[in-house]
Amino acid sequence: NGIVAYLEDRGFTMLEANDGPSGLEIFRNEHPDVVLCDLRLPGMDGLEVLSTITAESPETPVIVVSGVSLLNYAVQALKRGAWDYVTKPIHDMAVLESAVRRVIEHADLLRQNREYREHLETLNRELSQTLKHLQEDEEAGRRIQFQLLPEDNRSFGSYTFRRRLYPSMYLSGDFVDYFPINDRHVGFYMADVSGHGAASAFVTVMLNTLVNQYRIALWQSGDETVLQPQRTLERLNRDFCSQNLDKHLTLFYGVIDLELNTMRYSNAGQFPYPLQYDGREVRTLECRGRPLGLFEDAAFRVWQCDLPRDCVLVLVSDGILELMPE
Repeated sequence: NGIVAYLEDRGFTMLEANDGPSGLEIFRNEHPDVVLCDLRLPGMDGLEVLSTITAESPETPVIVVSGVSLLNYAVQALKRGAWDYVTKPIHDMAVLESAVRRVIEHADLLRQNREYREHLETLNRELSQTLKHLQEDEEAGRRIQFQLLPEDNRSFGSYTFRRRLYPSMYLSGDFVDYFPINDRHVGFYMADVSGHGAASAFVTVMLNTLVNQYRIALWQSGDETVLQPQRTLERLNRDFCSQNLDKHLTLFYGVIDLELNTMRYSNAGQFPYPLQYDGREVRTLECRGRPLGLFEDAAFRVWQCDLPRDCVLVLVSDGILELMPE
């Protein structure tokens, strides 16, 4: 067979069959890259062979090489899935070689596109599943955060604490808490953890746990850290630095004396500063300080102010800056 000899000389490995059934057997066993098929075959019609191959392996290119040059045969072959049609006698074998290489290249591109599409579909499924898990985790984190928040509109002596939270699209690193320390003192803080998401929310849970531990230490062993804003921030800073969380946070912490109507407070980088309104004017409680979790040797100052009757103290997170005009 001149076609087989020529293509073998051009570097192809050829598998030859003398009739349709044996050709299909070779096709099913060897899975060739391309099939050359004549229309007139003993034992089985060439169009039937073509239809069987395209049905079983649509990605395998089939080139019909036939001495039947009638147009209707070519149309029938192309309708049944032939990738090309070459008539015999072939005067220039380079034409057949070009057709073979062209369909192999096209089949390879189709295969790559299919594999790429399947890979994308797999990635999309995995991404959708991961996103679902993240959303579930985020919702769980959000529920935990809200469960830890103090009751709104809560009073201690003559002081009433109110809170308003406007959640962002992300799981927030903002947190606020207020609580009785003993019969005479009330503590409160506002914190902002760097970043967003579950990791930042986890730090707020950790902060809540640590402050509760300091409160318990006062009741159980007389450790007065929680009564001293400066000492509280120093201890929080050491605890967060020791955890290597790759997170830092800002925090304002105040302790109100219910008998003297005074407040002692310290600040670890929380901004904007608190605003105090006494009924006549507003003043800013400017109080600088380094964030927690960055510098192990960070030192903090303590300030004190009077809380006159009917005064209002306002603390806001830095989210307010995004809502204000320039």
